[in-house]
Amino acid sequence: MTETTIDAFNQANQAHLFQFFDSLSKQEQQQFLDQLTNIEDPVKLVRTVQNAISFSQNNSCSRSFTQLPREQCASTLDTPSDQKSHWYNLGLEAISKNEVGVILMAGGQGTRLGSSDPKGCFNVHLPSSKSMFQIQAEKILKIQRLAKDKYPGSKAVVPWYIMTSKPTRRSTEDFFESHDYFGLHKDQITFFNQGTLPCFDLTGSKILMEGQDRICESPDGNGGLYKALALNGIIDDFEKKGIKHLHMYCVDNALVKVADPVFLGFAIDKELQLATKVVRKRDACESVGLIVLDEQSLKPCVIEYSEISSELANQLDPEDPNKLFLRAANIVNHYYSVDLLKKQIPNWTSSQQYLPFHIAKKKIPSLNDEGKLEKPVEVNGVKLEQFIFDVFPSIELNKFGCLEVDRTSEFSPLKNADGAKNDTPKTCKSHYLSLCTKWVKENGGIVEDGALVEVSGLTSYNGEGLEFVRGKSFKNGDII
Repeated sequence: MTETTIDAFNQANQAHLFQFFDSLSKQEQQQFLDQLTNIEDPVKLVRTVQNAISFSQNNSCSRSFTQLPREQCASTLDTPSDQKSHWYNLGLEAISKNEVGVILMAGGQGTRLGSSDPKGCFNVHLPSSKSMFQIQAEKILKIQRLAKDKYPGSKAVVPWYIMTSKPTRRSTEDFFESHDYFGLHKDQITFFNQGTLPCFDLTGSKILMEGQDRICESPDGNGGLYKALALNGIIDDFEKKGIKHLHMYCVDNALVKVADPVFLGFAIDKELQLATKVVRKRDACESVGLIVLDEQSLKPCVIEYSEISSELANQLDPEDPNKLFLRAANIVNHYYSVDLLKKQIPNWTSSQQYLPFHIAKKKIPSLNDEGKLEKPVEVNGVKLEQFIFDVFPSIELNKFGCLEVDRTSEFSPLKNADGAKNDTPKTCKSHYLSLCTKWVKENGGIVEDGALVEVSGLTSYNGEGLEFVRGKSFKNGDII
């Protein structure tokens, strides 16, 4: 095994990895080899990375894009209330039958927030001081209760699959344990890790080393979800539990509707295999990816803001000049049918055709030729990642759907530290409390001028069940 592994990396021109191998203890050698054996074909990997670097340097977008067909789309902003109620009931019925699971992508640390803790542990300073994890756990508890109330006799349980990363796994599990799983049953939560990929120098020819007994690695991006589901036996668990429908979202959305029955019902009603939630692009200059139709392939896809011309970005919808023509901003909030994942994950994870590597140039601490760790002051290497949406073109257009939702009630991302223009703890807190206060006022509650109040997720999922506030007065910071 030792000679085979070393030979494989030597053939890939990675002999530098073994410069200090003989000086390592037997245990250190074995741990190093164990790490390397996770790379199945070093020669192919190096070639693929170099091709990805070349592509990123020479890529000029010549594709043309348009809106998805109207029949594949809907908007909660203008859908009739009876249609939304129909979707809500379909989704809630699936939850009551234990056919729904939730996948949370929670592998990131709050580095830009000034924290080394998992993002889900972050407290955006609501009056209740609840973390992102707690906010989302309570949404699950509430939707289970609503399903049981709507369908008496049901025993609704929504399994929660939480994808962490190597740096966040232990602290995430400890956080859940120390908070008694936020009222959920321990056995309805499954933690699993996303994979990692080696870091390379800027040419893609040399794997960087973090220590004399290990290479530099970084998480494989949100596109690593598919491989992680297979490798960790999660797909088998879906089948074992009878799960048919999945809601996937990212941990850093303070307003996310976990296991949203309207979204689930939209997908179930249209018999979709994959669907995505979007919000309306703020303006032509907002730096967001867009859900569009590739006019050449007639397949759904995501394009980055840098891939479209200024003219197309500013183009107005001929049917409504108050809207941009391309406006469906991607928020990484998806529906999957389990049947689709069972069928397609083996294909998606076996070919770069579906999940190509994307290149991010970074300052990566790594060993110098003398075996000392150096922290570079300039970009010195590339990290590799895969994007979850790169599989979208593999979906038949009539099986792909897009649901536009209200940004003010469903999307407030936590990305940056306070002081930045958008997506900070301060903006998340403001958006969260503004939505809660709106619910209270709509139900006849009396809120002091300028005051903001918090509604617990255990009290209301989406503004329902608040009739009891009618005529009552609330002051700033009250928790309902």
